[in-house]
Amino acid sequence: MKIYWIHAQAPLRVLALVKHLGIEAELVRIDPVTGGLHTPEYKAINPNKKAPTLVDGEIVLFESAAIMAHLCIKAGSDMWPTENLEEQVEVLRWLTWNEGHWTPAVGPYYVEKIVKKTFNMGPPDVTVLEKSEKNCLKYAKVLDAHLAGKDFAAAGRLTVADFSLGSMARYWKEADMPFENFPNITRWLDGLEQIPAWKNPWPADEKVA
Repeated sequence: MKIYWIHAQAPLRVLALVKHLGIEAELVRIDPVTGGLHTPEYKAINPNKKAPTLVDGEIVLFESAAIMAHLCIKAGSDMWPTENLEEQVEVLRWLTWNEGHWTPAVGPYYVEKIVKKTFNMGPPDVTVLEKSEKNCLKYAKVLDAHLAGKDFAAAGRLTVADFSLGSMARYWKEADMPFENFPNITRWLDGLEQIPAWKNPWPADEKVA
């Protein structure tokens, strides 16, 4: 099994899961700055020219949620529920909410404050951040209310939904996401940081393809 990754939030959630579940895989780092996502070889397995991508025998997957589900099935982990279909639907709800609402809400902060710094793309666009605040607060209110009295987003335990929802939000302090008045979100994020694989998801050996 090979997993192709870059230093970004979507691969982060997959790499954290690999480490958390103790899955044996070859982790291949791609350098997007030098065009690693645009080579003919890489485009053949991921025409979106993004990461992560998983190759497991004849199975080739892109999109982190699908990759995480596959990894859980391989490892026999209920972080992607297969026995309890109601739990599976609940996890799916938060995975889709993440892509449809949470990512657009927190993504501008992540891009402007984290991605631009990581890839030397210039200073944050203050105008973008100012325009993003209303939407971020709107959906932070939804998630904060959902997390009241809960340690995890779905199924009463750690699932791939937590890793998806947390992969941008984990940078809330560095990115100045306005979470100060959402104690359930910050408590939940602090709890995820107690998971060793989440706290340090990146491979120790970072050979670049």
